Amino acid sequence: MLFSRKSYTQTLRTARLCFSLSMAQTELSIPVPWGEIRGKVWGPEHGRPVLCLHGWADNCGSFSTLVPLLPKGFRYLTVDLAGHGLSSHRPPGDFYCFPSYVADVRRVVDALQLTKLSIIGHSMGGDIAAMFTALYPEMVDGLVLLDVYGFLPTDTRETAKVMRQGMNEMIEFEKKAAEKKRVYTYEKAVERMLAVNPTLSDQSVHIMLERGLIQVEGGFVFSRDLRVNFKNIVRFSLEQSLLMQKRIRSGVLVILSQNGFHRMLSEPSQKKFTSILQQQWKDRNDTVVTVPGDHHVHLTHPEVVAPYISDFLRTKVLSQSAKL
Repeated sequence: MLFSRKSYTQTLRTARLCFSLSMAQTELSIPVPWGEIRGKVWGPEHGRPVLCLHGWADNCGSFSTLVPLLPKGFRYLTVDLAGHGLSSHRPPGDFYCFPSYVADVRRVVDALQLTKLSIIGHSMGGDIAAMFTALYPEMVDGLVLLDVYGFLPTDTRETAKVMRQGMNEMIEFEKKAAEKKRVYTYEKAVERMLAVNPTLSDQSVHIMLERGLIQVEGGFVFSRDLRVNFKNIVRFSLEQSLLMQKRIRSGVLVILSQNGFHRMLSEPSQKKFTSILQQQWKDRNDTVVTVPGDHHVHLTHPEVVAPYISDFLRTKVLSQSAKL
């Protein structure tokens, strides 16, 4: 049976009610030079700020099941990264790369007049969070990495190849006439998302599609910019990544999934590099834990990761700030 607009709205309303009753939330909109960064804010107005950054091709809905399980004294700022969810797409000709996302985080932080914050980042959002923390270590008092190591080095022998691939993808995309996005029924959009993310639960898919779809004539289109699929052209070596990692001053909690990110690495050298990064986190006396689940365990089974994050926020953020 195909989903009608009415059933689509009812499904989303049910998903929102399931996870939003325990904590007030409001919509967030921050102007940027090419449009706006959108998101949701959870928690009291004067709570300690925690910025939540989602992974590639996701949106801030990926935190909708987790945030209600976290300590209530914080203010959780969940944002749609540029080109994702309801945030504006980058201007024509612009690439999506980590330094650009980090600059966006600084724009959000400045717009909200934050001088100190904690950051929770999942997957790509964790890489962005770690890079921001390394560049602005004085601004971050706690960093949580969800199924990611914080930096993803590239073998220097492969750098030219992947940079060229990303540039060629952009150039070929620009040569085509304005490409219209495929229009789906809601049911087909669900099937498409499950095909790409088979570990997501049905309920998780509905939550993600709340900001991941835009209704148009004849059905729905995915809201994300097609250009986010292109290879990231800005690459860092292992040496650069380790030096950036050493710049981080705050406590760090790394939560890895047994069947998650490590199994998704496409470049052979990356598995060796991530082991080195993980060891450096441990050498810093940061906490690295492995939990059962897949790459989106924070969304599909938030109760698995929430106790670790809650304890970290209370002991590493609140307790440390109380000593200042």
